[in-house]
Formats: sequence, C-alpha cells, structure tokens
Amino acid sequence: MTQRDRDRLVVLKKAQKRLITQEQAAQELSLTTRQIKRLLRRLREEGDKAVVHRLRGRPSNRALPEALCQKAVAILSREVYRGFGPTLASEYLEKKHRLKIGREKLRQIMMRAGLWRARRQKVEKVHVWRPRRSCRGELVQWDTSEHDWLEGRGEKLYLIHMIDDATSELTARFVRHDSTQENMRLLWSYLERHGRPVAFYTDKASLFQTAPKVARDQKELPRDEREPLPPTQIGRALQELGIAWIAAHSPQAKGRVERSFGTAQDRLVKGRRVVRARTLEEANRYLEQEFVPWWNQHLVVEPANAADAHRPLGPEHDLASSLSQVVMREVDNNYTVALDGQTYRIVLDTVPAGLRKAVVRVERRLDETLMVRFREHSWPIEECPKPPKAAVTVQPKPKPASRRKPPQPSESCRLAMARFLQKPGLPVWKAAEIDRTRTEDVLD
Repeated sequence: MTQRDRDRLVVLKKAQKRLITQEQAAQELSLTTRQIKRLLRRLREEGDKAVVHRLRGRPSNRALPEALCQKAVAILSREVYRGFGPTLASEYLEKKHRLKIGREKLRQIMMRAGLWRARRQKVEKVHVWRPRRSCRGELVQWDTSEHDWLEGRGEKLYLIHMIDDATSELTARFVRHDSTQENMRLLWSYLERHGRPVAFYTDKASLFQTAPKVARDQKELPRDEREPLPPTQIGRALQELGIAWIAAHSPQAKGRVERSFGTAQDRLVKGRRVVRARTLEEANRYLEQEFVPWWNQHLVVEPANAADAHRPLGPEHDLASSLSQVVMREVDNNYTVALDGQTYRIVLDTVPAGLRKAVVRVERRLDETLMVRFREHSWPIEECPKPPKAAVTVQPKPKPASRRKPPQPSESCRLAMARFLQKPGLPVWKAAEIDRTRTEDVLD
C-alpha cells in the first residue's frame, strides 16, 4: 500500500464514521460522490485493501510478449549494434528487423539485459542561448570535425558541416583533407543548391583568416591598431560573391554546428558500422542517402519568418573563377608568366592592348586548369617546354706531370756541408793565446 492509498483510507474512514460528509470526502479526494459511495461499500466488504487498485500486480493487457523482448535483446547484443541507445536502437529494429518497440519500453528491456545504463541527470548552470536568426539563409554556420569516422576500417576522414542557423538545415561532406580546395568544393555545392546566404559564421582558422606574423621578441598589437591583412583564398571568394564573413570568438558561440558534430559522432558512426562503410565514397554515399535526409526530416525547425534570405547567383558571379587559388603575376614581353618555378605561355586568339608587362590574375581552378584573367577576359595558359640543354663535351683531365728527382749533390758539396755541420772550433780569443812562435828548437 502506497502513501497515497493510506491518505485515501484515512479520508474514507472519516466518512465511514460520519466525521465528514461524503461530499466533503469527494472534494478532498477529487472524486465524485458516486465513487465515494462505491469505495465505502468495498471498504465494508473487503476491508482496508479496498483502496488498492485491483489491477495492481497483474500484467498489462498491452505488455509485449516475452519472446519478442528476448528476440530484441539477441539482436541488440550483436557487435554491430554496440553502443546503440534506445532511440537509435528502436529505429533500426523497426527499419531492418520489422520489430516495432517503443523507445521507453526498449529502454527498460535494454536496462534489464545490461545493454544500457540509465544516466543520472545533472543540474548544470543555466546558459541562455543566442536566439536563432529569423529567416533561412540569413546566417550559416560552417565548421570541420576531425574524428575516427570509420572506426579504423579505412583512411582518416574529415567531416565538413554547413548548418543553417534559423532552421538547422544541414549540408555536409566527407573529405580526405581539411584544405581550401575541399571547403571550396562544398561551398560550390551549397551555392548551386541554395543560392548565396547573407553571412557565414566560422572559427578563426587559417582557412578563413590570415594570422598576423609577430617576431618572438615583439608584442602583438591590439586588433584595432594592426594594419589590415590580405584575405585568405576563401575570404577573397566570399568578398567576390558578396557574402559576409563573421568570426566566432569561442566554440560556444557557434554551438549549433558544434552540437551537430556530437549527433553525427554518435548516429553517423554507428550507421556506417551497420552498412560496413570502409572508403570515402561509401561514407559519402551513406551520408547523402541516409543521414542528411534523416536530419533534414526530423531535426529541421520552422523559421520565425517564412522568407528566404538566400540570393540567386547572377551572370556576374563566376563560381569557377571565384572558387579558385588566385595569385597575381606580371606578363613578360613574350606573353609568358612565371608560376611555381615554371614558365607558362598565354594561349591567345587575339592579343589585347596593354597585356604586355601588365599585372594579371592567375587562377588555379578546382579542376586543376590554369587560367589568366585580364580586364574581364580569361585565357588558358600552358606550360612552356623547357629548352634542351646544350651538349657539354667532357674533356679528359690532364695527366699530372711526373715529378723529377732532384739531382744528387757532388762530392765537394757533400764535404763542404759536412764541414759546415761540424762542431765549431776554439774561439778566436782562445786561439790567439796559443804561442806558436817559431824558435830554433821548435819548428812547425
């Protein structure tokens, strides 16, 4: 008997003893007077257990068969469904195995089988979210996620997301490198499908913002005192297309696209595990045919304003020209330009005036073609063949002259050198003291 049953029993006892009227008991228990009369009759016949509901402890008429629950547990115990939550597991059971089980019921089944553990709700600090933009196309958040998307079954991939701030409509693609070219390819696809949005909201990565170069012994100047830096290739392309760029100062500022990566890292990874995707093509096929349609069907919201802020592409917007790697070069007298250590010749039908020695725009487009743009006209360029190198005759090295042996010294030279190297004689002053006077007795 629960506390609610005990409180009801106390009121019924008072009514039975005529301490209160049946109408007062009905008002206190929020029941009708007829129901109070029924409960009092049961109380006289059955005693205190009359306040306990008669269906308590009995199986529900809508309870699922035990065999169906065991079958669902056997399916979800497979390795391919490892880590699936009740919501995702309920969708896959209905779609692939024709087992329709509600999310809450499946959660209880999975908890009994040890396949899911209830999470304790944490009371977090209340954060006031920035309100959504009013209409579609007013602001699009753009970011890239690095994750083990194939769970070790294939190469490393990156996921690029573009999500509309007003509706959460998603555009995504897997790429091998988070490079300027791959981001431009997704931007091209977005512009062709939806048109030009008012602004893109990204982080301060080097793809979107040129980082200032500061020496180690110097202090970085404040933002308002720096000289304006040249835009990146994507920044230049957005300027040419008339699209504003807004930089987020923190990941929380672009929380909508960050939270979309959390959903993708859960559902998208598990979905590709089921279809055994191993390559970039298979990953993109599942993304375009399964995940993005599911997202845009279930997670997209209605904007506050039904108007669409996307602007159409006009004839003045050349996507192939804008979405390319652009450098400026000077044309030589022979209508060639130097690029990456190579010389390229401009393929001209007619020579325009002023092209020689002019500064032109060289575009390396996404299809790897090279074009030169000058005064709203474009021409292809081709690599000039390198001139053949002149044959160099290798002359044999001269033989070194044989060393002649020095002549041997003569006998007189040898004697003179021997005398020269002899020990020195007596000093002159000692020799002068020797008496060598000739006498008659001593003759030399």
